[in-house]
Amino acid sequence: MSARWRALRGRVTASLKTRLLLVTLAVFVVVSVPAYVAFEWIVRSTVVKLGTLFAEKQILFDRYRGLEALMREVSLAETLTRSPAVTEWALDEAAPDKAARGIAELERYRQSFQDHSYFFVVHASGNYYFNDRDGAYTGHQLRYAVKADNPRDGWYFTTVAEGPGCRLNVDRDDNLAVTKVWINCVIAADGRVLGVLGTGVDLTAFIREVVDIPQVGVQSMFVDRAGAIQAHRDPRMVDFHSLTKDTKAKKTIYALVDRDSDRAELAGMMQRLGQGHKAVESSFIRIGGKEYLVGVGWLDRVGWFNVTLMDIDAIIDRELFAPIAALLALIAAAALALMMLFFRRVVLDRLDRLEGGIRRMEAGDFAVPVDRGHDEIGRLSRAFARMAAKVGDHTGRLEAIVAERTAQLRRLAEVDPLTGIYNRRGVLVALDDLRRVAGRGGPSLGLMLIDFDLFKTINDAHGHHAGDLVLSEAARRLRAALRPGDVYGRWGGDEFIVVVRDRTDSELHALGDAVLAAIGDAPMTLDGEMPVRVSISIGVCRLGAGEALDVALARADAALYAAKRAGRRTVVHDHDPPRDGGARLP
Repeated sequence: MSARWRALRGRVTASLKTRLLLVTLAVFVVVSVPAYVAFEWIVRSTVVKLGTLFAEKQILFDRYRGLEALMREVSLAETLTRSPAVTEWALDEAAPDKAARGIAELERYRQSFQDHSYFFVVHASGNYYFNDRDGAYTGHQLRYAVKADNPRDGWYFTTVAEGPGCRLNVDRDDNLAVTKVWINCVIAADGRVLGVLGTGVDLTAFIREVVDIPQVGVQSMFVDRAGAIQAHRDPRMVDFHSLTKDTKAKKTIYALVDRDSDRAELAGMMQRLGQGHKAVESSFIRIGGKEYLVGVGWLDRVGWFNVTLMDIDAIIDRELFAPIAALLALIAAAALALMMLFFRRVVLDRLDRLEGGIRRMEAGDFAVPVDRGHDEIGRLSRAFARMAAKVGDHTGRLEAIVAERTAQLRRLAEVDPLTGIYNRRGVLVALDDLRRVAGRGGPSLGLMLIDFDLFKTINDAHGHHAGDLVLSEAARRLRAALRPGDVYGRWGGDEFIVVVRDRTDSELHALGDAVLAAIGDAPMTLDGEMPVRVSISIGVCRLGAGEALDVALARADAALYAAKRAGRRTVVHDHDPPRDGGARLP
């Protein structure tokens, strides 16, 4: 054996070509192994980074798309819980006049709900009021009373136990053969629960519009805090009656996950999102024997998580990287001496720029540099640049959608729906902006509180609808009497507020007289009835640059008292001499 080894060694040492070939092969192996490892790491890092970025953008897109479908209904229901008419009825259910006003308010909102239906449970009595889209129960809205010992009423007592706010419950109506997401909003006053009201949304339509959108490698679903599936493209996966079910009986997303460690990771993501630490989280989780990139977003207004499963292999074609591996092998075999330089310049440097583009993309800069080469890396770079442009366009559209939805929500929060002008919150926000622009050393502002005289007589004589028309017309006339830049809005009930700048005391008086004339001189025609004359009283004061609003409001209100005592239909400045009179008049 040793003789054969000596003979083979002799032939190798005697042949330079063989030695060079062997050395080249050895160096090739030595170089190829770390090169292959580095290449695989870069490819996997690129795939993971692109997939993670895609997951975050996809979950944000699905989040706001899903939020849009439910937010309008939730916002309407939340607004209804703050209705004085409904609150007063819940406090004194037996009073006929309060019941009539409460029912009328519910009926008015019924026309605005997508399902054209509502329910209302008075906590003190347990009475359940309901009317459907056809108004079949008009005049007989009281249907039954909820009872704690009735399992079908468990949703109510579970909702009440969780405190104020709105919650969703998925339920199937076997009689109507429809599945609905029920919006349950708790009415509370002074820390006491008064009842629960809400409406329903057709889950079938919601799934069709939001969840069941065909996307290659992407599947979306919605789950509650316990992980119970609330919306899924497969109706058999939906967990109905989640509010009243025992946890072990629920159809949860955790049942789909293969490994306990992945279940713990998913639960941790949902817990962190629910606590508001992040907007979106994503992680690789094995489901049904396959690795998915799972993105999770928290819909705080409705208490659901949006979970999106993404098959990275279906979304990102790994075959795009195959030519690079072939190119590396060709370069290593052709010239080992030049391989490292050639490899660094032709492959690694360009991949580094591509990875740098990925980092820029992660930072929000989607204008990644494009490799103009015509080889595989150049095509990959251009493909990545096109992908980055699409992601950037997707992000821009998403940001535009978010901005639009934010503006819509702000309008809902700051505009009075009856008069179309600012509500109390809107006035406070606009006033803060006005004072910030003026600066602490700027001129003082003029503050006017406007209150109708004997407004209750209009409601009593013509009905609350007529009163609403009067308020709307008064808001229109008030707008016409003011200058651009003046802040005005409905302060509450039949009371309006105006804040103006660059006005002297005499100009404030003149403006008050102009508002008196604009609103009260011409009679108002209410739905073809006889014209109605109205009058208002105005209290005026100065709002100093550093003065608290509450202090100025107290002075303006005192001036308004004085205007009422002086016989109504007049303007009183808080600096005016006191006028004789009794208690404040309506």
